[in-house]
Amino acid sequence: MSPTLSVITATYNAENYLPSLIESLYSQTDQDFEWVVADGGSKDKTIELIKQAQQKLKRVVIQSQSDFGIYDALNRAVKLATGEYYLVLGADDILFPDAIANYKAACARTNADFVTTLYYEGSKRLASLHQPAWEWFSGMHAHITGHTVGTVIRRSLHQTFGEYSRHFPIAADQLFVLKAIHGGATVSLENFIAGRTNPESTTGQNPLGCLLELYRVKVMVGHSLLLQTLVLFYQIVIWWPQIRKARA
Repeated sequence: MSPTLSVITATYNAENYLPSLIESLYSQTDQDFEWVVADGGSKDKTIELIKQAQQKLKRVVIQSQSDFGIYDALNRAVKLATGEYYLVLGADDILFPDAIANYKAACARTNADFVTTLYYEGSKRLASLHQPAWEWFSGMHAHITGHTVGTVIRRSLHQTFGEYSRHFPIAADQLFVLKAIHGGATVSLENFIAGRTNPESTTGQNPLGCLLELYRVKVMVGHSLLLQTLVLFYQIVIWWPQIRKARA
């Protein structure tokens, strides 16, 4: 039996991005999914666009209220969702037409807690995946390609490993994924291409903040403080051009 799947999205004043995402949801060859949107109190046409999507999609759930950022919104969406698995999509992401069908088939075949696959970061660059042994360097990307677009997650994992932490406004996904995997959650790596993310992500906007939070996360899950400090300095050197650009 095919597992149920929820697509969850956090939005805030996203009217310029949502049409492409919504069109990609319309284009799915498997329409048996729900779309759960946790909105942060948008003042533009975001809610109007989502309500229009209710006319064509099987099930759309909207909750709009003030929140504390993306992970607070995602926590709300996870609670509102009914699917056995969920897929996080940003308002500026898109799915390719067979993505939902491929994800559901992989979940049914493997029964894994995380099903992860390829996706484009921007128009051409495929997201990379390191081996689990490289977790000390890559964090969750040693296990999954990415938190949005590239991975579906068993929703019940949150009952065991908690919500996305408000203490990590950039890397709460890293902490949750690593806690779950260290706690025995299973991962299946697939080879289809699910869709595309916007390369101008939070990481691109605040690379130093991302590196610092990832450093804290890896220490929290048990990696050596000394080693992680050395890794942090190395990554700051490598990312220095992007850090300077973001601070300009």
